[in-house]
Amino acid sequence: MEYVLKASRLTKKYKNSKALDGLTMHVEKGAIYGFVGKNGAGKTTLIRIICGLQRPEGGEYEVYGVKNSDKEIIQARRRMGAVIETPSIYLEMSAEENIREQYRILGLPSFDGISELLELVGLAGTGNKKAKNFSLGMRQRLGIAVALAGSPDFLVLDEPANGLDPQGIIEIRELILRLNREYQITVLISSHILDELSRLATHYGFIENGRIIKEISAKELEAVCRKCMRAEVTSTVVLSRVLERLGMEYTVVSDTQADIYGKVSITDLALELSKEGCEVRSVHERDESLESYYVSLMGGGRDE
Repeated sequence: MEYVLKASRLTKKYKNSKALDGLTMHVEKGAIYGFVGKNGAGKTTLIRIICGLQRPEGGEYEVYGVKNSDKEIIQARRRMGAVIETPSIYLEMSAEENIREQYRILGLPSFDGISELLELVGLAGTGNKKAKNFSLGMRQRLGIAVALAGSPDFLVLDEPANGLDPQGIIEIRELILRLNREYQITVLISSHILDELSRLATHYGFIENGRIIKEISAKELEAVCRKCMRAEVTSTVVLSRVLERLGMEYTVVSDTQADIYGKVSITDLALELSKEGCEVRSVHERDESLESYYVSLMGGGRDE
């Protein structure tokens, strides 16, 4: 297995709190790695560390097999592009001027490829329009374009859909998918918009209190998030008793609702419940979502 990023037992403190507490993670080459956790869980700290903006106090990480303690890490990071927290753009410049400036910072020998880059992110027609007059979605796409200057093959995005309207979210999603599928760019994307992340990610890392508590592929997650029957009844106490007797696996959702896993005869279940004075109000098929998996994994906590 080839990894673009490997982190082992990373630690970082801010005053009396631990932002990272022995974090270990693995980002496979070619993946879209969804980095999931509450605000303050340590996502941005990890991103800032691997981009060289902060130093860990313990542990180590590798970018393309180069350890952070090696002097070659500077060259390895040149294969990375990043948008951290907010896009790093000059508001008084046009989209093309912003990218030209980034080319100069990187020391690139010519401005070849800028028009293609603007086309890629959907900003080819903006001309001399200053970035301060762009929509939030356009600024985000410009930030990604700046991150793509120098043709990196690892892109790090910190909450790229934050604050965007539905159309802006769709545009960012389609851009990320295109970069991954057509240009083979590995993407690490932190987000608290779980429904949107589920449309993108091939792998997930769930972080809580500075630690990765679970890494799982989208295929593995799909197998875990099984289909089930959501039953609404007059009493889940009775329903639980009947399901236990029938040897069925279930999860109680509320006083009147429960999810039942595996094949179940609705007729037989209704008859058994009726014997104990319990009425079936409705039954429908549903899939467990990334959000419900996350809540279950975090022990009932909510992503904020």
